Amino acid sequence: MAGAEDLARRAIPILQRLIAFDTTSHLSNLALIDWVEDYLAGHGVASRRIANADGAKANLLATVGPAREGGVVLSGHTDVVPVAGQAWTSDPFALVERGGRLFGRGACDMKGFIALALAAVPDFLDAGLARPAHLAFSYDEEIGCFGAPAMIEVIARELPKPALVVVGEPTSMEVVSGHKGIGAWRVTVSGHEAHSSRTDLGVSAVMGAARLMGALAELAERFVRDADPASPFLPKHPTLTIGTVNGGTAGNILARECVFVFDLRGLPDDRSREALAPVLDLARRIDAEMKSQAPEAGVVIEQLADVPPLRADPTGVAEAFVRRLAGDNGPARVASFASEAGQFQGAGLPTVLCGPGSIDQAHQPDEYVDVAQMQRAAAFMARLAEELSA
Repeated sequence: MAGAEDLARRAIPILQRLIAFDTTSHLSNLALIDWVEDYLAGHGVASRRIANADGAKANLLATVGPAREGGVVLSGHTDVVPVAGQAWTSDPFALVERGGRLFGRGACDMKGFIALALAAVPDFLDAGLARPAHLAFSYDEEIGCFGAPAMIEVIARELPKPALVVVGEPTSMEVVSGHKGIGAWRVTVSGHEAHSSRTDLGVSAVMGAARLMGALAELAERFVRDADPASPFLPKHPTLTIGTVNGGTAGNILARECVFVFDLRGLPDDRSREALAPVLDLARRIDAEMKSQAPEAGVVIEQLADVPPLRADPTGVAEAFVRRLAGDNGPARVASFASEAGQFQGAGLPTVLCGPGSIDQAHQPDEYVDVAQMQRAAAFMARLAEELSA
């Protein structure tokens, strides 16, 4: 498709510009949002910001085409993961092409998709769309999918109902119709410092935390043992991991504090969250025991993230539509990572994942997207323009 080839070429300088903005999740994304707003305005397309509480970050929502039902939402997150400590061979915030690959932080996850959606705007306008393309760009996906819900609420409340949502996570342009959900928790165990020879005079936060971490490790092993061999996920079971642990000041001091973070990634229809109940009961018992030794001691558990899974839609409407445009005749697919797709689905919008690049490159040093993947995604955008103008 000649139009698709041209669209792919036009997307690369846009990707270069997007990657140049360091939108690591702990930073603001407003410079990128400013640039996208100006780009859209240059094509006569109005956009709307949906900002976070302090205004330091924002989602961006825009509609290309008529305000009618039956449009398609193209969704992407603007934030990226950190590059600190990674061995990059080039500047992660400067797009570099080598050997048919485009390198840069966010190249596949997921500024490549956003660049293609933006490059398709003039094509959408030229096509005279009968149904709209909605652009929905979010913040803070990488740290818990915190940005998208406010934008999804606006879409559900104020826009003519879209027919479906395409979340452009890197799936090698293959349609993914289901993924795991994720919950993340921070556990803070407080103790009372004393010399380690006088355990009767204090209470160790590390020892209390170790009991809880041991219970979580046992639960993780149970998930492995109870895995359904027929599960399409890799791994086939819910996963429970402790990601960070910080505690204590010296080997001969009862620790005043120990903090650890764990996450649980459950299958769409499992009951893994319920399996946490005995661990939470243990936390309450440890809290009471520690308080009996020192009033200031105890256990506090805070939930940091709660991202719903994406469940395969039994109607298959979105999946069939996107498969046709992506040229995907493969088997049904699921992903073990989480995304904003489950949040869109929760608002009653049929949703699938489909975007350029592979998740295997995401979050890695020398992250890249293949030029061939950009071309394949450009063909998808060109077909979408045709479909929405029919």
